[in-house]
Amino acid sequence: MSDLHLPENICTVYPSSHLSAINGGINKPHQCSQCSMTFVNTSNLKVHMRMHVGNKPFICHIDNCKKRFISSSNLKVHIRSHTGEKPYECNVCGKLFSHSGNLKTHLRIHTGEKPYKCDVCGKTFTNTSNLNSHVKFNHEEREEKSVWCTQCGKRFAFRCNLKTHMRVHTGARPFKCPTCEKGFINSSNLRVHQMSLGH
Repeated sequence: MSDLHLPENICTVYPSSHLSAINGGINKPHQCSQCSMTFVNTSNLKVHMRMHVGNKPFICHIDNCKKRFISSSNLKVHIRSHTGEKPYECNVCGKLFSHSGNLKTHLRIHTGEKPYKCDVCGKTFTNTSNLNSHVKFNHEEREEKSVWCTQCGKRFAFRCNLKTHMRVHTGARPFKCPTCEKGFINSSNLRVHQMSLGH
């Protein structure tokens, strides 16, 4: 996974496992020599170091699964995939989850929180997985322009540019001026309009 869109102190080996570790104000004096990630105590650092060396001493023995994990807590969460146990419940809609992190991500649907932002277009997401998929399918450069308009044949390097271009053919103007209600193909054209009229 690319560390392009992650904060500096995120481990690049397993970044998603460290997102919850970013807590301002907590003293974390124990630093990883591989990725500079910091931890509150040495036991957490030792578990973390297993990721760098590939040491996974905890093995699932259910149904001859044999999947391996770096910590007993990760194994415990995995075992729930066999048992179907979902101990974490959303207090808004009642949906159940096997992992507290999944509940935390789910709650963002209700709160509208989207803390992960695309560096290219500014679109925000509830989790890093959706952000990385967005970047891969919309912004990764291709050696040649690989998507094209079926109406006029114009080629584009990015799907997002083709999507905007298609509005020329469909007449869609989704960006509306709140003052005069005039519609625009993209937000840039709307901003130019607003600045030129002093809206």
